[in-house]
Amino acid sequence: MPRHFLRDDDLSPAEQKEVLELAAALKRDRFAEKPLAGPRSVAILFDKSSTRTRLSFATGVSELGGSPLVLEAAVSQLARGESIADTTGVLTRMVSTIVWRTFGQERIEEMAAHATVPVINALTDEFHPCQILADLQTIAEHCGGLADGDAALAGRSLAYLGDGANNMAHSYLLGGVTAGMDVRIAAPASHRPEKGILERAREIAATTGGSVTVTEDPREAAAGVNAVITDTWVSMGQEGQDGRGEATFSRYQVTEELMDLSGADGDGSGIFLHCLPAYRDKEVAASVIDGPRSRVWDEAENRLHAQKALITWLLHHPDESTASHALVLGTGR
Repeated sequence: MPRHFLRDDDLSPAEQKEVLELAAALKRDRFAEKPLAGPRSVAILFDKSSTRTRLSFATGVSELGGSPLVLEAAVSQLARGESIADTTGVLTRMVSTIVWRTFGQERIEEMAAHATVPVINALTDEFHPCQILADLQTIAEHCGGLADGDAALAGRSLAYLGDGANNMAHSYLLGGVTAGMDVRIAAPASHRPEKGILERAREIAATTGGSVTVTEDPREAAAGVNAVITDTWVSMGQEGQDGRGEATFSRYQVTEELMDLSGADGDGSGIFLHCLPAYRDKEVAASVIDGPRSRVWDEAENRLHAQKALITWLLHHPDESTASHALVLGTGR
């Protein structure tokens, strides 16, 4: 059974560390690994729009010696009603890996159930695990880890501000505690993380030394953290939904004043991250994202290295089954 990466906790703490350390090595030497030499093909499917995901996966597959096959859902038979199982049956006869950016998590779970090659979640409504790998790599670089190849993140901290019920918050919870980090989510009470995700994050944290905090106070979340992170207030597919506007999230804007609370010593030395695209002077002040504490361009570049490392790692672990995780999405909002 192939290994898949469908959500952040599909990697154990030790496995996540291996991937991050390989990502650092590939950043130092971009062409050190060629697991797709042949070239072997990777199918990269998009049900949603994309810039960074499309660029980083297509470039990464090429740099690994492979051939990226980028396919828009609108021009595939999926859009005309072909089943996920049938599409997967064709893909797995032709490609070495499948990458899919889609809607509900159940869609990619169904694809993985029928696939005989690794399936990678390039974003669903519930999770964005490849982004979190890149963000963890960026935080480790800032904190001095990875300089010597060691992805040492245990005991570090991050604060995510904004919509606590979206895919980014869920992935920061799971991916962050897998790395042994202190993960803080600052969100309105109406937009808390899903109950099942919180329970799973706390379960992992109990084994890694990490911790989970959910608060409505953005200052409490940002105080003393290594990284302050936000995302757009309205995620893809949520446009026009009630309660997802400026009035709900305005107090969670990342400002210079908020950044001044960051840093392990409370000295304002924390970094700012945003998965992009960003809306300046909405979820983040322009002076922050364009200022010296911003690492958004390093973060965007690290999508390339982290995903190359992930593909390489999955292809080197073909016979180990991914742990089963029941997706429990309650009404924690």
